[in-house]
Amino acid sequence: MNVSLLSIRSLFRPFRSLSGRSFLSFLLVGLLASLALASCGGIASKPEVKLNLVSFSVTKAAHDQIIPKFVEKWRKERNQKVIFERSYGGSLAQADDVIAGKQEADVVHLALPLDVMRISQAGLINRGWEDRVPRRGVVSHSVAAIVTRAGNPKKIQSWADLAREDVTVLSADPKTSGIAIWQLLALWGSVTQTGGEPEQAWDFVRQVYQKIPTLARDAREASNAFFQEGKGDVLVTYENEVILAARNQPDTNYLVPPVNISIDNPVAVVDRNVDKHGTREVAEAFVNFLYSEPAQQELAKLGYRSVNPFVAKDEGLQFPPIETLFNAQDLGGWTLIQTEFLADKGIFEQIKNQSAS
Repeated sequence: MNVSLLSIRSLFRPFRSLSGRSFLSFLLVGLLASLALASCGGIASKPEVKLNLVSFSVTKAAHDQIIPKFVEKWRKERNQKVIFERSYGGSLAQADDVIAGKQEADVVHLALPLDVMRISQAGLINRGWEDRVPRRGVVSHSVAAIVTRAGNPKKIQSWADLAREDVTVLSADPKTSGIAIWQLLALWGSVTQTGGEPEQAWDFVRQVYQKIPTLARDAREASNAFFQEGKGDVLVTYENEVILAARNQPDTNYLVPPVNISIDNPVAVVDRNVDKHGTREVAEAFVNFLYSEPAQQELAKLGYRSVNPFVAKDEGLQFPPIETLFNAQDLGGWTLIQTEFLADKGIFEQIKNQSAS
């Protein structure tokens, strides 16, 4: 911008009556203000910004549709290009990498709230993260589905059938897999949330796991063993993933038990990293966008039970009804689940050791 010497002089005419010291004070304040404005302008005027999204495997298809919509929206509103760096994998392993600094995520979208809790406990996400966004941080939602062989030859009808002597369940390890944790909680809750006692739940879960030949490391490994290698009679997975699989393989046979667990997938801004990268504004905008109608429509199209019930209706999706839907809070909350079910010498480890003996 061209500014004449005359115009510069005119800026200082109001200050001619000031003493030298006062004039210098005004000049210093003005310079500091100018530097601050220039700094802010520099951030806002960057032609592009990078955002690192770390998520769990099955969200990739949804993000592939959602992210371009957000990028276009941000470009129109801010005249700035957002470049996403994306990583997908097992939720527990992804959280571990963020905690270890192997992945400097700006935003995490993970399989279960426990993984975000662990990142928060490591000091990377501020406390109260779930209160900064709608629905306590839950942005995508599903339930558990039981996949059987074509035609359901073992006549599986409910969770109880998985304990039968003639039924072999393939499963990942709850120590390393998100869906495996949901499966463990679904099995346990199918007893305790329908009037059963913890002792009955313990015995039922033990019967299921004692027939599992080997626990897979993650959901993908378990799925490959079931679908590609033909092992086992039953696989428990996310409803949304089996809906997607059924579109490509129409003979996929599955059922959604009417007693089921609410599989809640959280999203959060990783405070330490966005402050380090200077990406807080765009990261928070992206998280908010994930709750918007366009984003939720894409999630619904891919088989998620939208956190916005009106979106699911708009998409015309007909999900099997759930008669008894329970969540982690009904089982004592994630802190208790972490310490009582999943910790060393916890319920799962005791059941596994007992099953192996």
